[in-house]
Amino acid sequence: MTGKTTGAQLSIKPWIKRYPGTTGTTLVFPHAGGAALAYRSFGMALAEAGSDTYVMQYPQRGDRLTHPAPDTVADLARDLFDAADWAGMGPLRLFGHCMGAVVAFEFALTAERAGVDVAVLWASASEAPSAAATSPKLPTAEAEILAEMVDLGGTDAQLLADEDFVELLLMAVRADYQAYNRYGCAADVTIAADIYALGGAADHRVSENMLRCWETHTRGAFTVSMFDGGHFYLEDHVEDVAELVHEL
Repeated sequence: MTGKTTGAQLSIKPWIKRYPGTTGTTLVFPHAGGAALAYRSFGMALAEAGSDTYVMQYPQRGDRLTHPAPDTVADLARDLFDAADWAGMGPLRLFGHCMGAVVAFEFALTAERAGVDVAVLWASASEAPSAAATSPKLPTAEAEILAEMVDLGGTDAQLLADEDFVELLLMAVRADYQAYNRYGCAADVTIAADIYALGGAADHRVSENMLRCWETHTRGAFTVSMFDGGHFYLEDHVEDVAELVHEL
């Protein structure tokens, strides 16, 4: 990957994966258990569309395997915010898938308090932050986590038969689920950034009505767009979603 490197970009933690683009800055927040590498295709598509793109890496996976797990989603968001001088790259576009959308929301709150401009948050296949406290707790036992992975899709069944892979996956998912289970957000907590919700029409976990609950969390514009597919609809619409995110 090539591209001009600014002073702000030199201060970015090495575990944030960059896909250089020409205009604007997009930050990508993976789903629970997801590593930055899983969003390589999306990061490349965003860069090809024009966005200078940064894919976040959460603790307990990849090159952050030994980093301690965050206590809550808000702690994770602050950890990611402190990983670079984002003020030098704004206004920011944030894209989060599933739990990543809630992490992105908390990141936007942190950025707003720090005076960093966030233009828009794309919330993909995620319940609204205020729904987290009333949702059933996510599983943390091994068998239940693996059943959850199978139900959600998005993980190659052959990989789930690999003991070494499963051990690392369980570490990452359990860390994220525990942080999410401790998270809570009131319905009247808002960000100035626009919120655009995206989802899969056949997603049996996050419905269009659930996506519409994100509207209460913005003081700006709000839209919902649905795509063919299930919870991981993004895998089949990488280029289309990348163009949509970059255009606004």
